[in-house]
Amino acid sequence: MTELHYLNAVTALRLFRTRELSPVELMDAVIARTEAVNGGINALTETLFDEARSAARQAAAKYARGRDLTPLLGLPVAAKEKHGLKGRTLSQGLVAQKDEVAPANHPVIDRILGAGGIVHARTTTPEFSCATVTHSPLWGVTRNPWNPKFSPGGSSGGSGAALAAGLAPLATASDIAGSTRLPASFTGTVGFKAPYGRIPGLAPLSADHYRGDGPMARTVADTALLAEVMAGRHPGDHTSLADIPGAVLSESTHSGASVAGMRIALCIRLGNYSVAPDVEANTRAAAAALRDAGAVVEEVELPWTTESISRTIFTHFGHLLGPAMEDETAGSADLLAPYTRRFMADARRAAEQSRYLDGIQAETRLQAELAAAMVGFDALLCPVSAVAALDADGMYLDGIDAGTEHLEHYWQGHMTAPFNIANRCPVLAVPSGMADCGIPTGVQIVGHPFDDPTVFRVGAALEAVQPWSARHPEILALA
Repeated sequence: MTELHYLNAVTALRLFRTRELSPVELMDAVIARTEAVNGGINALTETLFDEARSAARQAAAKYARGRDLTPLLGLPVAAKEKHGLKGRTLSQGLVAQKDEVAPANHPVIDRILGAGGIVHARTTTPEFSCATVTHSPLWGVTRNPWNPKFSPGGSSGGSGAALAAGLAPLATASDIAGSTRLPASFTGTVGFKAPYGRIPGLAPLSADHYRGDGPMARTVADTALLAEVMAGRHPGDHTSLADIPGAVLSESTHSGASVAGMRIALCIRLGNYSVAPDVEANTRAAAAALRDAGAVVEEVELPWTTESISRTIFTHFGHLLGPAMEDETAGSADLLAPYTRRFMADARRAAEQSRYLDGIQAETRLQAELAAAMVGFDALLCPVSAVAALDADGMYLDGIDAGTEHLEHYWQGHMTAPFNIANRCPVLAVPSGMADCGIPTGVQIVGHPFDDPTVFRVGAALEAVQPWSARHPEILALA
């Protein structure tokens, strides 16, 4: 029987409505779990348990009356710290900004609270959410519940660790180069990188077409539920798109959803990524499972190189995110983590070498190559990360070893950034198996621009034939 703190959101809502479970009971179970295990993984920046218990009692009263039953009513939600909560700290992991306070809620927080969700905890990130590991001088090291030697990934590593450890059924995340999908992969959870504009962001960087905020959960259906709540036009973000009609994502995940007759492209290396053997084996097993479920799966190649992708993304960062980070840390750069200083230096160097126009031209070439590879297919399947794990406290200032190859930049070990370059494509990250080192691996399901329902349909089908959500890590004590 599923332990209460691991209950999925869709089931919890059904039990709330039938009065078989109270939101208070679920909140108490999640709080007890948090107090028992978070000390070993350090996934949270703060907890709001008193307020959360009060909100859970109010939700229980609404269920008792049978009125005002909003989509997330009574569900605990762990919020990434960068998603500001009015009156609470908004440091983004920076020591120099540890006392900064959010003047208003982030748009996704407003959407969650408006839907009845209860933000009971806030999750760790690296500084500025600019690394694929999650540690900072302010909050320390966040560890992977499956094996605390390793990182849960970044930048939404606290959210991934919290979900995997049973500290919340739902969590918020963001993604500018893989920051949702990498933690999902490394922690055995599900993460959705929505198409650009689908989920509103915070100005002015909401205008950055690489970035996006989104949901994480332990099941595909739960992720769809939170995505539907987050999505839609917002007056503070002029890039935001109209609402998704009805419950179209949730409908894509129902038990009768089928991939029979769908055509799925399988691409193991996305060009020349050095994919670890266990990652490749798990990706091929996921493809075989979809084939057994009735999909037509064919292998394709893409003409990309890690070097060109790295050059393209850092050109972009060099003209947008890098300067924003430098402005915000003027006078306090000596307090930054080494990985943050490295990121800013790489971005600055790329901007000196390439114009913004050069970056846009490179982006459109990659987008055209992806579109050509996906002609005749409904979706593309590939690994999330070419490397199976990252050390929890790793800086990776000198790159990373991938098989027999040494990569100049450790970001070249991840296979997520191409789909921020092609950021109108929805991408769902779902578990694919276990790596040899004892933590999960994941695959990306990439859709055509703005075709969100298809990636959820394929994800739900894969989850059905390769069930995962009942598997949970044994929290390991640190040596």
